[in-house]
Amino acid sequence: MSDKKSANAMWGGRFSAGPDAIMEAINASIGYDQKMAKQDIDGSRAHAAMLAAQGIINDSDASAIRKGLLTVLSEIEGGNFAFSTALEDIHMNVEARLTEIVGPAAGRLHTARSRNDQVATDFKLWVRGQMDAAIDGLSALMAVFVDQAEAGADMVMPGFTHLQVAQPVTWGHHMMAYVEMFARDRSRFIDARKRMNESPLGAAALAGTSFPIDRDMTAEALGFDRPSANSLDAVSDRDFALEFLTSCSICATHISRIAEELVIWSSAQFRFVTISDRFSTGSSIMPQKKNPDAAELLRSKVGRITGSLVALLTIMKGLPLAYSKDMQEDKEQVFDAADSMMLSLAALTGMIADMRPNEEPLRLAAASGFSTATDLADWLVRALNMPFRDAHHVTGALVKMAEDQGCDLHELSLAQMQSVEAKITDAVYEVLGVENSVASRISYGGTAPVQVRAQIKRWREALA
Repeated sequence: MSDKKSANAMWGGRFSAGPDAIMEAINASIGYDQKMAKQDIDGSRAHAAMLAAQGIINDSDASAIRKGLLTVLSEIEGGNFAFSTALEDIHMNVEARLTEIVGPAAGRLHTARSRNDQVATDFKLWVRGQMDAAIDGLSALMAVFVDQAEAGADMVMPGFTHLQVAQPVTWGHHMMAYVEMFARDRSRFIDARKRMNESPLGAAALAGTSFPIDRDMTAEALGFDRPSANSLDAVSDRDFALEFLTSCSICATHISRIAEELVIWSSAQFRFVTISDRFSTGSSIMPQKKNPDAAELLRSKVGRITGSLVALLTIMKGLPLAYSKDMQEDKEQVFDAADSMMLSLAALTGMIADMRPNEEPLRLAAASGFSTATDLADWLVRALNMPFRDAHHVTGALVKMAEDQGCDLHELSLAQMQSVEAKITDAVYEVLGVENSVASRISYGGTAPVQVRAQIKRWREALA
């Protein structure tokens, strides 16, 4: 049987001629939806077992179908399967080959099922697997950030606002900020996974079926929590794909933020970190160059991933219930975003694990830019009972004096300080060192090493 005749047989007697070549090209999805081969076969095996259990098909046919499907899966996984564009998609390619293997019994597999609920089931299974992979990948990424935090819990570095030195913080505190950020990403995938875990199988084309199927049986067999409650919604829903892409987009945004910091920090002007050779490249003309190409590529992935989200949102906008062929365009966006997401998580995990902070440049930068000015203002409030706004004004005047003198705050003499505020004593110098500054930030979630270590302990236990 030729591919076109086989395709006509799949469509049934409604069509007397094969598709035009252009129609075939625009209609076919096998070039990408073959990614869902295992999910398609898993769903079909569960469906066949249920049909037999309900007496809709006999046990002999069900057994032949299920064994035949394993043969098809083996051929696909072994690279010995000839995919046909004329057969449109993974569902019809599998069914056509199953017919060649087991004969007419294969025709009973599609009883009480449509390609509409079949593709929704396959796609959900595939996306669910990617959500699990993202959750695991984020856990591994968080763990290497915790390792970095523990190694540098006391290491002083500058904290920035507007990319200007603001206050001293610790390396451990900065690393733990990303643990919190990626933990929220992980929670989004976990939450979306719970919400999407309803089985569309049995919704058929859009209205359900008159056959006495057991949707709870197939849902359980495929690891779903329950069958979906409305057949129209089941086949037209792509919220699970949108939520996956949304979670990926937010996560990619966070990856882009740390990637940008790595690009800045590894520059000759900063020298805050050394990125390993495994994640760097050289220049074709400048032998001294060591470029953070991996970080730059990670920084760019958010555009690609968010583009997929916008594309699918646009595809779904205004679609009437239930299924429309527009929805065939969902998979390439999700497949591409998933590949980018998993690669990004793996690359960033490797980079952070190998990254080495450079303690001396970090400390020198932390002490620059009058970073302890807020500590001085706080001291004036505590020691002299000065209203904070007055303390802010006095500190600003002292900063201006130091700037004019070309020195830092701790280098001003006591007499110089007292020329601005007579009540200042030499006890003020105790708060002007960067180590003293970070040690004083003992509020919950603060940068003090004791607080950082408490958060490290909390996350070690959570990740374990």
